[in-house]
Amino acid sequence: MKKYLQKLGKSLMLPVACLPICGILMGIGYACCPATMQGGEIVGFLNKFGFFLVKAGGALIDNMSILFVIGVGVGMSDDHDGTSGLAALASWLMITNLLSVGTVTTLIPSVAENANKTLAFSAIANPFIGILSGIIGATCYNKFKNTKLPEWMSFFSGKRCVAIVSGVVAILASVVLLFVWPIVYGALLALGNGIVSLGPVGAGIYAFLNRLLIPTGLHHALNNVFWFDTVGLGDLTHFWAGHTSADVSWSLGMYMSGFFPCMMFGIPGAALAMVHTAKTGKRKVAIGLVASAALCAFVCGVTEPFEFGFMFLAPILYVIYAVLYGIFTVIVSVIGFRAGFSFSAGATDLVFSAPLPAAQNTWMILPLGLAAFAVFYLVFRVAIVKLDLKTPGREDDDVEAEKKAVLSNDNFTEVAAIILEGLGGKSNVTSLDNCITRLRMEIKDYTRVDEKKIKSAGVAGVMRISKTSIQVIVGTKVQFVADEMKKML
Repeated sequence: MKKYLQKLGKSLMLPVACLPICGILMGIGYACCPATMQGGEIVGFLNKFGFFLVKAGGALIDNMSILFVIGVGVGMSDDHDGTSGLAALASWLMITNLLSVGTVTTLIPSVAENANKTLAFSAIANPFIGILSGIIGATCYNKFKNTKLPEWMSFFSGKRCVAIVSGVVAILASVVLLFVWPIVYGALLALGNGIVSLGPVGAGIYAFLNRLLIPTGLHHALNNVFWFDTVGLGDLTHFWAGHTSADVSWSLGMYMSGFFPCMMFGIPGAALAMVHTAKTGKRKVAIGLVASAALCAFVCGVTEPFEFGFMFLAPILYVIYAVLYGIFTVIVSVIGFRAGFSFSAGATDLVFSAPLPAAQNTWMILPLGLAAFAVFYLVFRVAIVKLDLKTPGREDDDVEAEKKAVLSNDNFTEVAAIILEGLGGKSNVTSLDNCITRLRMEIKDYTRVDEKKIKSAGVAGVMRISKTSIQVIVGTKVQFVADEMKKML
């Protein structure tokens, strides 16, 4: 499971890398055009320029789930083939259309009478469903890419059948989610209502769960309780309407304020810890991954580039991260710092919310921010080192080492022939593909495999994955060897 999560985490790196520029564009856009956040007419060059940047950045931020669909679909497949990305997209389209409010209320009219269920299905196009669709596409690709069908259906053999199978699996997943999703969503709404009465502690629990549920998209259920006027609360709604704590039954802004020191300063502190704990040869790579993400979080509160960069590589660190949000939210609620956001808890929203009547002690962001920076840095650094967590820049070096492997014989036809002989001949090989550095074979009889014979071809190593699966480490010239072997098979 740990290796599976690490593979999932790595497959998310490519889509996550698309997000920082979007956050920066949106931050600059909001600064140039406050009307995109606060409402009002958008007139004049500067305002229209800002509006343009906000829409450009939002193009990917608003469709982040689809980026995850394709990133996970391709990244989780054995040989990173685009077919698996297409299959993942097919799964996503199936699930999100079958579970859209319009489709569900047509199939089950009673859902339209239940506000919570309608709310649940309106939030179905979320990162969790994106990741699930990617996993479905990649899994179906890995299982069925070599499927052989009868002659009359041979057109759909091999990779062409993957998207079809993925669609069928997506339909089955949709049937399960049709009943499970509203139950989970409703339970979170009930939990939100239950912790409202706990005051600052309740605000801390909410902040913890808000971060913890980010990967699933279910944090929107809690947000509807605390930020919007779904059940009579609406911290965000009342804050931006110009109300004060005297107009509501709670300390207005307490469910938003704690996010500011964590996003603006805590994330940069955690990012610095990741850079300092990265392996020497990978430190520049780590800086490239987390520095832009930290800048995004500070400027406009876009945290996904940072969070998805490590949540699957080091799940326990992500839980610690969520706990820190809870702790800081309790502290902020008690000491009286109040700020609000209409987008997220970055510097841009802090500046625009400061003049509002409910804002209090906004100058405290400096001492709170410095404290958050120090705490996040220390906690992350200690946790990463003590628990040997695989954060960006600390991943296993297997692939890098294999890239340096040198094939001692450049006669690829001869190498392929020797490997095939060592595998027990072509009659013993049921499938062949390759990744960046390895040949991946499925075999019938493992007793016919002669590792010494295979190694005599000049390869770097042989790995027996199971009784029917074997891998040969060739190095970066693996494609040439694979091509020759495919001819022989």
